[in-house]
Amino acid sequence: MLGEQKSGARRLPPTDDAKLVRTGSESTVQLALSGNWHNAPFLLLGARHWEDEIISDYREGGAIATAQRPLRNLIDHPVVLLFAQHQRPSLARIQALSLTHGQFAVTLDSVADEGKAGEHGALHWCELLANGLTFDLTGLSPGVAAAMPEMRHFFALDAKAALGDCEAMALTPGPHLLSGGAMIPVLRCLAWLAGELAELENIAGVAWGPAATVCAPGYFRDAVTRWLGGGAFPGLGLTALRTLEDGSLQSEGLSLFTGQELLLVPDAGGDPQRAAKLALRLLHWLVDMGRITHTMSLTGREGEPILLEPQDADGERPALVCVSRGAR
Repeated sequence: MLGEQKSGARRLPPTDDAKLVRTGSESTVQLALSGNWHNAPFLLLGARHWEDEIISDYREGGAIATAQRPLRNLIDHPVVLLFAQHQRPSLARIQALSLTHGQFAVTLDSVADEGKAGEHGALHWCELLANGLTFDLTGLSPGVAAAMPEMRHFFALDAKAALGDCEAMALTPGPHLLSGGAMIPVLRCLAWLAGELAELENIAGVAWGPAATVCAPGYFRDAVTRWLGGGAFPGLGLTALRTLEDGSLQSEGLSLFTGQELLLVPDAGGDPQRAAKLALRLLHWLVDMGRITHTMSLTGREGEPILLEPQDADGERPALVCVSRGAR
């Protein structure tokens, strides 16, 4: 499975095979050494729900390495690709797409041999390399599907009901990227890679988990392509806007990029249509600027003064950038 020993791998005696043994809530890996099975360490890594999968190089005489891989579909806020029922792509289809585009590569996968490729009860995944960054794609066919996402905002889709019978695949940054938190270059690459995968056959939608949005595949790909080419941030796609009971307009999903959500008080943008346009312009500006740490005054497109005031998180309320008319 590996052409060379991974960095940090342990050198063990030559092994003929390896298998995962589960007993109740405990799991061990057993290695076949000279025809006898021996236990090897197995580790579950905290709330992120990753496992250390044993990787054995049969050709090199027993070089054993561990690699953190998805254990179950419990990663927080993935990008989820929705497919028509029983139409999720296999590893071979992902590999074919990578070769066609030449923009990303499949560098690791969970299918050790053709025999395991037919296992329907397992979680099948592959690692994708794009722009020097690695991402995990889970829920490949014929394995089990990824968990369906929370869906509250729909863009360029006819009806929510049309997605009810879909099956999901999840795209997440690799373990080394998750440990560093959300970084704009990683998020940009994640969105770009999701746009590339949006060209797969039978895909019904692309869900951006942090904003609970679902976009039509073409809409998502075009919006992300424009943004990465220097255009406007996809405020209706990678984030969303919702109207609160008092008439305020609040973003959902911006905190992934800046650590704060945007809140326009009722008088900030005038009528609802103008308020939405102002919010989208501010979303683009805030993603470029980053977190707001002090009160700022801006000038609107019509010369009106706009005041931005940061507010710390309070209980379940996220940290906010409050927008109102006026200057200070």
